[in-house]
Amino acid sequence: MSGTTLERVLGAGPVVGRGRATDYHALAWHPGEPHRTRRELVGPAWERPRAGVRALACLAHVTDMQLADVCSPARFEFFNGHFADPRMRALVPMHRPQEAITAHAIDALVRTLNGVRGGPRTGHPVQVVVTTGDAIDNAQWNELELLLAILGGGPVSPGAGLTAYDGVQAAGWPHDLFWRPECDGGGEPDLYRSRHGFPDRPGLLAAAFASFRAEGLRLPWLGCHGNHEALIQGVGVPTPALQGLLLADRKPVDFAADVPLDDALRLFTHSSEVFTTAGARTVTPLAGRRFIDRRDFVAAHLADGGEPAGHGFTDQNLRDGTAYYVWDGLPGIRVVCLDTTRVTGGGDGSLDAAQARWLADRLAEVSSTHLAPDGTRVVTGNDDRLVVVISHHGFSTLAREDPFRRPRPSADTGVLGGPELVALLHRFPNVVLWLNGHTHVSEVRSWASAAAAGRGFWEVTTCAVVDWPGQARLVEFLDNGDGTLSMVCTMVDHDSPARPPDPLEPAAREPAALASLHRELSANVPWAGLAAGLAGGPADRNVELVLRHPLR
Repeated sequence: MSGTTLERVLGAGPVVGRGRATDYHALAWHPGEPHRTRRELVGPAWERPRAGVRALACLAHVTDMQLADVCSPARFEFFNGHFADPRMRALVPMHRPQEAITAHAIDALVRTLNGVRGGPRTGHPVQVVVTTGDAIDNAQWNELELLLAILGGGPVSPGAGLTAYDGVQAAGWPHDLFWRPECDGGGEPDLYRSRHGFPDRPGLLAAAFASFRAEGLRLPWLGCHGNHEALIQGVGVPTPALQGLLLADRKPVDFAADVPLDDALRLFTHSSEVFTTAGARTVTPLAGRRFIDRRDFVAAHLADGGEPAGHGFTDQNLRDGTAYYVWDGLPGIRVVCLDTTRVTGGGDGSLDAAQARWLADRLAEVSSTHLAPDGTRVVTGNDDRLVVVISHHGFSTLAREDPFRRPRPSADTGVLGGPELVALLHRFPNVVLWLNGHTHVSEVRSWASAAAAGRGFWEVTTCAVVDWPGQARLVEFLDNGDGTLSMVCTMVDHDSPARPPDPLEPAAREPAALASLHRELSANVPWAGLAAGLAGGPADRNVELVLRHPLR
């Protein structure tokens, strides 16, 4: 089928630009990757039955689109100039050379998913697209409006309110930190050109901000709350001072020399405006720029009008100020969406005690039996459904203690980190899959239950749309007829050319060409490109994940 990586996969092609530190590669097609079978939860002797296999469901997983208002006065791209300072390690990078054309990459992926006729193993139609947070980048209303416009389809203005680019990649902007696709002419080129061989793309910024018609996602889709939906650059708590800057016509270009960087992460988390007191540049203001909170995020999904209603969120979420829900739109499967974002700041996540109690209750509703916290067996008499958990953060980025909360929580607050959440999920044998994002790395991990031999679930993390390799993941559910369940995962590339057209060709300004360039640029980012491991290994991509069927 078109777009999957079973027949072919994109990777490094010829060198087309030379830099002092690294070379710039075009992309090229390589042989595809067949499905690998992972048997950790059933034992190495398991073999796929030749008959009696039945398709149950199929979904697509998309995460970390990070659609940005790339000209926002409240973004801190200049932090990249302090990349080598270990005190700033948790706050960089804050700019990507491809981010001005992320809207086109999202549109290309939407078009590809619309064209998927069915899962490659079973042919079962895709029933829902599951997103797992960080769909936007800087907790801004105009970013969320743009995202919903792309997913809804129709005319789209990718400038998030601006009609012309007015940001750090423009000619004449201070510093040489950012790739300038339209070379200034004369003088020392920017670091991306000189050190990493990045190309000249005249006309790119105008093309990036030109209106285009988005196809719109024709499949039902579910939303999820991530840290970039709530926090500045996914880390800092929005403050009144920064809201004032967001509306202003001045964009900071550096911070003052007396900012105490020994505690830079904590300072940025609570008082990011401290980093805005040095030089600034005049930019075009937008009256509609404002920060959003959790209620704004939920309300926008409820008002969107797409399918399913609210994209999973409910009126109860709006009343309670929460962003977790259940969705029973797949026959025999319950999807449980968690909100792991800490609105108190910081990139890591957790579950508070109230959400943990809610989660246990929702899992019990679709489990005929489960284990109580003390390990005793509970019989509920409820009808069984398989359970898929979705969240932004996964095991490795859920932490029980919040280092940025004042005061620090005590050990008995009931907050769940990764180990505590896994222990809770293990009490409910119907949980078979946990989908998440956040790390921008494709990874698959098995979680065997210590309480019930042969039981457990699979955790599947999918790479980011905004970064290399920019893929989605299909998940097919199969009842193997032998007491086991398989979830067949297949990576999907958006269906745009492997290499973008020459910048002087008219076709270079088309959305598909810009999506292709977005992927090529992301592949060459020195810290997050082809060599960074974000695509995961073969056992993290096209895989068949087998476990004992909890309902057999």
